[in-house]
Amino acid sequence: MSSSIPVSVLTGFLGSGKTTLLSKLLRHPGMADTAVVINEFGEVGLDHLLVEKSSENMIELSSGCLCCTVRGDLVTTLRDLHIKRAKQEIPSFRRLVIETTGLADPAPILHTLMTDPMLASYYRLDGVITVVDAVNGEATLDNHLEAVKQAAVADRLVITKTDLVKDPASMRDLAALEARLKTLNPGAPHLHAMQGEIEPDALFNAGLYDPTRKAPDVLRWLKEEAYADSHAHDHDHGHDHHGHDHDHTHPDV
Repeated sequence: MSSSIPVSVLTGFLGSGKTTLLSKLLRHPGMADTAVVINEFGEVGLDHLLVEKSSENMIELSSGCLCCTVRGDLVTTLRDLHIKRAKQEIPSFRRLVIETTGLADPAPILHTLMTDPMLASYYRLDGVITVVDAVNGEATLDNHLEAVKQAAVADRLVITKTDLVKDPASMRDLAALEARLKTLNPGAPHLHAMQGEIEPDALFNAGLYDPTRKAPDVLRWLKEEAYADSHAHDHDHGHDHHGHDHDHTHPDV
């Protein structure tokens, strides 16, 4: 396991500032030797970054960071990255960051990273970084279970747009949001990112991901994914297999 590559999952609901944070991270010299799996190249404004080399789904930045988009599903993308790295077709990387979509339930992705035998031989889940918007975070948690899950599974909670919190009412709202996040996830530190700026070292090296240190709901969500996954495999071995709305074996990111 010592030679396996640590993986960080970067998540956050739509409008949380995750894309801005990621765009700033990609420019940071501390992200050299890092591979980042992103949703779409266009979203993070790579045209404003210095691009050394590019191919259909992979871009090497002058900062030393390697960006690629998901091709097919996450398992296939990570396997291809490993093969290209082993063949020295791409620069070697010592850390992997996976960006999820804003609407993504993080449980299927974490389940896959922790249980897929092929991935487990090359990668290890280091931690989950969840981005929360200081202005709209409370309302997002009220209205979207995915946002609650994203906050509950995190090892680092990054609170963005704190520069917009200036008047007493918004300061009270931020305090209420932080108290709620503390209830959802007592063990995760809160990091403030003004205008998306944060040091990479503050985000990574969380240690091997341990769901037993999270709220009981996190273990339950992961067990539900394990059940759904095994149930999907049982169907695969049956004679009359029909498509499922949610493919647990190949989660969307």
